[in-house]
Amino acid sequence: MLTKIDPTDRTDAIAALTAFISDGGYKPGDRLPPERELIGSLGMTRNTLRKALDALEHDGAIWRHVGKGTFVAAQGSSLGTGSLAELSQQVTPVQLMRARLSLEPAIAREAALNASDEAVIRLKLARERCVEASNWDDYEAQDDAFHRCVAEATDNVLLLSLFDQLNQVRRAVAWNTVIRHSKRPERDHSSFSEHDNITAAIEARDPAAAHAAMRGHLGSVSARLFGEF
Repeated sequence: MLTKIDPTDRTDAIAALTAFISDGGYKPGDRLPPERELIGSLGMTRNTLRKALDALEHDGAIWRHVGKGTFVAAQGSSLGTGSLAELSQQVTPVQLMRARLSLEPAIAREAALNASDEAVIRLKLARERCVEASNWDDYEAQDDAFHRCVAEATDNVLLLSLFDQLNQVRRAVAWNTVIRHSKRPERDHSSFSEHDNITAAIEARDPAAAHAAMRGHLGSVSARLFGEF
């Protein structure tokens, strides 16, 4: 449980908010709870919280997007401040998907070449959590985690940073509302088998197959969202 702090001390507030992000396991691209929840969890005033948020945003640790919330920034990212919100307003969903199609298959290829046994295990667990998601929001979060596991499996900090920056933009881009016809993904949801193909190719250390599997997966997602792509 977090220790209550002096609700007017800015330095304590910054430290408490930083610890909250670290102890809560928030990763780059993750959205923080709304202000009212942070106020209750951290035991500080709204004014003090906002000063702490301003300080972390200035340092590039978080970024804020009006109407969407506050997000954890990629470490060392130049997109960690207002420039990210500006960029996200200039990028269309189609452009975002084309960027993903350019980068993520190459990341999957590198993952197949460099993944450790432990990275493959983490990837399999992430794949299973997608299948077991109880609702669409949970599925989207687990799907996000699966794709980051692929990036982590490259064992390349620069590729992981590029993925995190792209993912931050993806979270901020204004998507049209997707109509869901079920509470959770159906068991035959195509992404499940596509995740299987990506995982199998990386486990087999087959870079060409991993590249093709990721490109096929993102192409399938694009087709569902935009039609023929």
